[in-house]
Amino acid sequence: MKSKRRYAATKKPSRLPKKMGTPPGPKGILRFLKHINRPVSWQDIKDHFHAASNGGSMLQDVLEQMVRDGRVVKTSREQFGLPDQMHLIVGELRCRPDGHGVVISETGVRREVFIKPLNLREAMHGDRVIVRIENPKRQEGTIIRILERRTRVVVGTFVKGRRSHVIPEDPRYLFELDIPSGKTMKALTGQIVVAEITRYPERHSPPEGMVKQILGIPGDPGVDARIVALKYGIPFDFPEEVKKEAAELPSRVKRHERQNRKDLRKIPTFTVDGENARDFDDAVSLLEGEDGCITLYVSIADVGHYVKPGSILDAEAFRRGSSIYFPESVLPMLPVQLSNGICSLNPGVDRLAITAALTYDPAGNLLDYKFFPSVIHSHRRLTYTAVRKILVDRDESVRKRNRRLVPTLEAMYSLYRLLERKRVERGGLEFDFPEPQVILDLRGGVEGIIKAERNMAHMMIEEFMVAANAAAAQFLIRHRRNSLFRVHPRPDPRSASEIRRLIRNLGNDVPAGRSNDSRTFLQFLKTVQGKPEERLVNLLCLRSLRQAHYSAQNVGHFGLAFPSYVHFTCPIRRYPDLMTHRAIREILGMDPISDVTVPLEKAALLLSAQERKAMEAQREIVDRYRVRFMADHLGQEFDGIISNVTAFGLFVELDDVFVDGLIHISTLQDDYYQFHEKGLALEGKRTHRFFRIGDRVRVRLERVDIERRLIDFQLLKHVPARDTDQDKSFQASDTRRTIHSL
Repeated sequence: MKSKRRYAATKKPSRLPKKMGTPPGPKGILRFLKHINRPVSWQDIKDHFHAASNGGSMLQDVLEQMVRDGRVVKTSREQFGLPDQMHLIVGELRCRPDGHGVVISETGVRREVFIKPLNLREAMHGDRVIVRIENPKRQEGTIIRILERRTRVVVGTFVKGRRSHVIPEDPRYLFELDIPSGKTMKALTGQIVVAEITRYPERHSPPEGMVKQILGIPGDPGVDARIVALKYGIPFDFPEEVKKEAAELPSRVKRHERQNRKDLRKIPTFTVDGENARDFDDAVSLLEGEDGCITLYVSIADVGHYVKPGSILDAEAFRRGSSIYFPESVLPMLPVQLSNGICSLNPGVDRLAITAALTYDPAGNLLDYKFFPSVIHSHRRLTYTAVRKILVDRDESVRKRNRRLVPTLEAMYSLYRLLERKRVERGGLEFDFPEPQVILDLRGGVEGIIKAERNMAHMMIEEFMVAANAAAAQFLIRHRRNSLFRVHPRPDPRSASEIRRLIRNLGNDVPAGRSNDSRTFLQFLKTVQGKPEERLVNLLCLRSLRQAHYSAQNVGHFGLAFPSYVHFTCPIRRYPDLMTHRAIREILGMDPISDVTVPLEKAALLLSAQERKAMEAQREIVDRYRVRFMADHLGQEFDGIISNVTAFGLFVELDDVFVDGLIHISTLQDDYYQFHEKGLALEGKRTHRFFRIGDRVRVRLERVDIERRLIDFQLLKHVPARDTDQDKSFQASDTRRTIHSL
């Protein structure tokens, strides 16, 4: 009896009672389908909502739209159900060059479903699809429906022939696009073209398209930049209506615009940027008080004064998300009238700004912070190199040219050292990854690729910007104002223990522990500082951390060790910073509370995706220059250092050119080599010769694959970096997770 009562209490009814007069809508339909927990017919849905003839038509329209959106699935038997209850996943397909694919779910808990080549059907990379789970244990599936074709154009190499076609630049597009005669624009074989897809792949026929634009030959000046921009869907030019709206803005600050703003024009103020910078978001100044306290002024261009919500300029800026910097050009978020003109803190002119005034005690503790509208006058445009020469090199000629700013710079340097110490105390991480800098000649050809300098001036200004961003987050929270946070979630707890084990295997003494807070990772970086394995450990630590992104929910910033953080200091170049500025302007009473055009959660997703796209594009354009430059040096010899060791070979970073390439294990012909993953080394079975990170080598450039962007070296000479006594203790046990799971 007792068991029957329990069963009766837990059993769900097969259907909900009819709801007389319930207006049809997506939420009601989802609630009904979730509760009934089985596929239902159209008649069942209509009966439940007691839809009359007119109401039935409205309900059917809503239901059909939900089917198109993938929120509801319609089966071949005309039944409707929820994807998760039918073992289906809705998400974006991401293909791999080897022919396999992965579908990443877009709702609920993040899931990745593996798709074999045969199960891709006619879907293409980037499509929004429905996947049926075939093997839950291995998370394998089959694409059963394409909800949305997200690829409209393809950038690729044109091949002329009896059957002309375009080979996509992106290897994740697993097809060749047929181009019928008469739709080629007379393109020649080898030219890069933009082709519009006119027919998507079907079961027995490939996709078809038409050439819309001929970009030119790969390697020609400007061609690579356009290829990458089009490949990633990045607008290269501004629409005419955006240019028109930008042209109507003033070119200088007018007198009435200075009213109700704090006048900072008499305080020594300057910008510090790279030699080639053209847009200046931020300027700094500093005042010392008689009590030993210091007030740092971080003044940021008041872009919100000129770019208003709902304007054409604003819509275009949101669509772009950020500026993108290529070696030979910039794809700005805002037109040049703003990014290089009225919104840029150029020297010698008045500019409107939002200023963060941060007051510190003599020990570097933040006592107070304020935000206010200001008008500033940048007295000098300094470069990182000049600041280094003033503060570190003590170059008399540079100090003399900037004598009025030297006392301020020296006070800033003292403050920076205090803030740096505070960052280390709280566990803020700082990775030292040199960035490649492409040197171009007057014709746009590559003259060289070097390590971009990052000196103490870079670090000082970055520290000031981080402080202003953190204060902006506190300001918004204090006033209970919603905005986009820059968040960095905590890493997987296993990451710290695996990196600790690796550092020990590389011969370093690091204390035991299970903590995975930021101080633990800071300890790892300090342990290998200045050692051959420093770059590898930096890279593994960075990979083990989750990716920072934008979010409407504040979960803190692990890497910087702040409980809250926003982006505030780059509104010319990043849309989230402009959103922060608007929130601050509203708090200060400068603007009325604006209606939210895009929900914060949606804006966070879109802007995070745009940021990732910009990073990938910038990385690819440098890779293109890298391989083209090295292709002109085939057969030449270079000195370098082993930067990583894998089961398939040695990665070598060159001394004179900031380029790395691979010595494949198959080219090491003096012995059979086995990989010791525990200590990241290759060992010869017969000779017991070891190759390890940090070893010096001399190599010859054997092959450059421009299309796949690969560089292969041949080993000529090897000089071990350290004594190899401990190498004998390595075991060939399989510890692959130590590296590849990070």
